[in-house]
Amino acid sequence: MLNVVQAFFLVALLALGVPPALARQETPIAVNSDVKYEFLARWDVDRLNKILKTDTPAFSGINVQYTPARNAVRLYRITYNSVIPEKGNKPTVTSGLLAVPDTNGTSFPTVSYQHGTVYEREQVPSFADQSAETELMIAQFAGQGYMLIGADYFGLGISTEPEGYMVKASHQQATYDLLIASRAVLKSMKLSSDKLFLAGWSQGGFVTMAMLEKLEAVGIKVDGAATASAPLDVYALMEGFLLYPRKFDAAWLNSIVILSSFAYENYYGEPGLAHSVLTDEYYQMSKDAYDRKPGNPANITTDLHKLMRPEYFDSNYFANSAYGKLIMSAQSYRWPIKSPVRNYYGEADEAITTGVGRMAMTYAQAMGSGNPNVEAVSTGQTSHRGTFATAVPQWKTWFDSK
Repeated sequence: MLNVVQAFFLVALLALGVPPALARQETPIAVNSDVKYEFLARWDVDRLNKILKTDTPAFSGINVQYTPARNAVRLYRITYNSVIPEKGNKPTVTSGLLAVPDTNGTSFPTVSYQHGTVYEREQVPSFADQSAETELMIAQFAGQGYMLIGADYFGLGISTEPEGYMVKASHQQATYDLLIASRAVLKSMKLSSDKLFLAGWSQGGFVTMAMLEKLEAVGIKVDGAATASAPLDVYALMEGFLLYPRKFDAAWLNSIVILSSFAYENYYGEPGLAHSVLTDEYYQMSKDAYDRKPGNPANITTDLHKLMRPEYFDSNYFANSAYGKLIMSAQSYRWPIKSPVRNYYGEADEAITTGVGRMAMTYAQAMGSGNPNVEAVSTGQTSHRGTFATAVPQWKTWFDSK
């Protein structure tokens, strides 16, 4: 029940034309039995432009021209029920971001943003001030009249599950269910959206394409999907690390091995999988890192020959191992893509090779006379972060054109 002061402010907000659902609430609002949301913060134009002009260049190491923000943004955390497909549709509760332009409009195009690999549980969209990539997306898109949503993925944000790193069906479920939950929240706010775009960087590029596959399968229209530095085929990527390493490969590629081996053990029910991949010397430190326990990541070797058991450097062993077979399933491009897709890649990316970055287009063009819906776009001699920073304004120009 509203007290006198709360009632006064509600009347004032109504007089200003602000829908009650957009007013700051003290407790989460339940939309239905599966979905609730809570107000987090309002970011004004000055803060958004600081992200574009100062914070993002510091994060990415590259100066890029962005379209200045023209409106403030209201941030909400959506908490919603979902299921874990790999565990027999075990029920779970997870979270995601909804960023709404603070304008008088009632209908906005939506961008679903899928985040990259993180090392802390709260470096995710619904904890936006801890996620530099999410801040950029809010500033460039929500600050320009787009609605932005972003799933935190299972095991991150408020989720109490182990992290489902590169676990494809779980990524599809978390992102799909957030889209449905966000539409329920928008309806309760008396807002709507007539366009849907998908975007993601790094791990989020993989998740974006996996989400697109899911949405196309259930008949939800996607007006455009864009990625940057997407590991579209994790097996091809991993074989490159193991058999054909480049001189400038990133030192942090060890995190892909660590997070995926424990995630696959947990989600696919393969006891001892991670220990079969990781050497005794680094197993416990790696498990602590996956579990987000206190420790110094610098103590974990960046030399894959010391981190992984030697048999994994034999391609036949790797391909026939339980880990290798699961890695082979981590691809998100091998279907007849119907939606417009642009995969942006950097030619000096220390994590994603140009071959992997172009793989969806290569596969699409190999189908008969060629599927024209998929295009790979170079961002030039950009690093992993530089590719993302450079691609974002190009994503926006492309989405604007639609």
